[in-house]
Amino acid sequence: MSAKIYSLPALPYAYNALEPSISAQIMELHHKRHHQAYVDNLNKALQSLTTAVAAGDAATQVSLQEAIRFNGGGHINHSLFWRNLAPAGNPESDPSGTAAPTLVKDINQTWGNVENFKKAFSTALLGIKGSGWGWLVLEPATGLRIVTTKDQDPPVGGEIPILGVDMWEHAYYLQYLNGKAAYVENIWKIINWKTAEERYLRGPADAAKMIAEAV
Repeated sequence: MSAKIYSLPALPYAYNALEPSISAQIMELHHKRHHQAYVDNLNKALQSLTTAVAAGDAATQVSLQEAIRFNGGGHINHSLFWRNLAPAGNPESDPSGTAAPTLVKDINQTWGNVENFKKAFSTALLGIKGSGWGWLVLEPATGLRIVTTKDQDPPVGGEIPILGVDMWEHAYYLQYLNGKAAYVENIWKIINWKTAEERYLRGPADAAKMIAEAV
């Protein structure tokens, strides 16, 4: 039995399409280098796991789990993240339009309005210590929630990821240096609300399938 081979997904826009919120230099480096490294290392770890399983090498199987979790999480998170974004000024990046009517209605019910939601989400992002991600997720029992994950841990605990923001330094440092707050402020201009709406309407029962489609 051979391991599944993952590949780097193409971006749905040009590297410079998100400027000035995110520079072309950052997007190319982030996609071609960082995301590609997660894919390459995931494939390597999965192939080693397949070999270890065939050999009955339990110790090696256990030792590979950390690499699979980290690099697999990096691949999942970035695959979801790229489609969370859209060039500013497009209908998809305007939550007040028709891009996300159901999601925005429920955000308003939970946080009062979209601006309150953005403030709460931004506070969560800026509260991350070290590297990690911020997510808006839909949980079956509690509804919409803002959560953060450490390093490359993906949101795969049964909730559906509606949108996520990468808070690793490689996502912003070349452009914003240590100005994380400016990065967070500007990323709201390029959120793809249409994609968020589509994910929201699929619901928690479809979360695993949606993530599998993304990678």
